[in-house]
Amino acid sequence: MTVTELSPAPAYKVTGPRVLRAEWAKFWSLRSSWITLAVAVVLLVALGAIASATYSPDVAAQDGPPGPGSGEQDAVSLALLGVTFASLAVGVLGVLLSAGEYTTGMIRSTLTAVPRRLPVLWSKAAVIGSVVLVLTTLGALAAFQLGTLGLDGEKIALSLGDAGVLRSLAGAGLYLALVAVTGVGLGVLLRSSAGAIAVLVGVLLILPGLASLLPDSLYDNINPYFPSNAGSAMYALHQSSDALSPGAGLSVFAGWVALSLAGAAWRLLKSDA
Repeated sequence: MTVTELSPAPAYKVTGPRVLRAEWAKFWSLRSSWITLAVAVVLLVALGAIASATYSPDVAAQDGPPGPGSGEQDAVSLALLGVTFASLAVGVLGVLLSAGEYTTGMIRSTLTAVPRRLPVLWSKAAVIGSVVLVLTTLGALAAFQLGTLGLDGEKIALSLGDAGVLRSLAGAGLYLALVAVTGVGLGVLLRSSAGAIAVLVGVLLILPGLASLLPDSLYDNINPYFPSNAGSAMYALHQSSDALSPGAGLSVFAGWVALSLAGAAWRLLKSDA
């Protein structure tokens, strides 16, 4: 009798591109990814289009500008009215992408397959950041283009070729992508979907309001550096006197994102799954 020798199974090396492909497949296999992305884009496009279609110069003069970080009302601030609501949707999606694995216990399998751990965090951030950047930038463009129909003949009407318009629309997409990455970082850091979402909402929406209780001199100095205020400066068409420039806003907000990712990396390396 001859004994047939079995060839050993091929050993697959864990590489960055393979981890990235795995996280890409995991992202699109979740129903929550499709639903939440659709909600974010719909909010961005619909609210911007509605704000432009219902624009009234008299009402605007009474109520003030609808968009954050802009000292005067313009077609871009109207088109980007939905950014705040879309930021909550993509931030929650980032949290679910990371903290959801701790809830289901799938993180153990993930870290067993990728024992170095950090490539998992970087891949999750890269996947959701790139997807949100593309979709929300397209959504911002769509909101602006639909808004031009409602603003036809108005003094504040603008076109894509006007100075700063494309930069503002691209800045909105970049801001939303960075919010999604922040959600990933908070999800890994806190390992709780509810806790990470609460912190995200608190930092983006509640913290600037609470800070208004501080003395005016202190509040005026720190207010532009809150995450949401620095982020809104990224996509404001006109810089107001109490806001950062778009470049400075990007730098400050990127620093907040890096802080959340650094905390997530530390927790991922130092704590058991």
